[in-house]
Amino acid sequence: MPILYPSMSLRSFFKRYLPEHHKIREHQYIRHFGSLLHDPNIWHLTRRSSAGGVAAGLFCAFIPMPIHMIVAAAVAILFRVNLPLAVIFTWVTNPLTFAPIFIFAYKLGTRILDVPERQVEFEPVLHKLIHIWEPLFLGSFILASISALIGYVAVRMLWRLTAVRKWEERRKRNIKNTEDRSQESGN
Repeated sequence: MPILYPSMSLRSFFKRYLPEHHKIREHQYIRHFGSLLHDPNIWHLTRRSSAGGVAAGLFCAFIPMPIHMIVAAAVAILFRVNLPLAVIFTWVTNPLTFAPIFIFAYKLGTRILDVPERQVEFEPVLHKLIHIWEPLFLGSFILASISALIGYVAVRMLWRLTAVRKWEERRKRNIKNTEDRSQESGN
């Protein structure tokens, strides 16, 4: 897991680990957005665009269909937030986490709708989806909303904390430099 060092800003952290723009633009599904990918706002790493990209990616990660990345890219373009972060954060649901996440979403949905759980094997799930879609989609929507909100707030707070830390370091450095200059001139 990458570590955010005390002297590292969140912007430099993201830049370090995000793929290059041209690699994302050339992705077989993303490239269909064409000229919309030339909007510079979807590539900038600002506090707003980064938090929005993380939120969009986390929200789209909980869509119970295999179109996460495409939807996340469309949402990022629509809201003009960071597209690479939106696409990357859809990978929260991956082959290892897919089943536990959507089983939990289904169980959450059944509890909220107060309907009995059905035994569903996840092998031939498409023809059984008609029986479980309401609780699955409700649970997925709730998980998506909560995770997007948490992701958005977390990035905004981390961004702010790293900015304050850098300001404090700069202020201390300036005070030290001023003291050093006054000592040199006093000698």
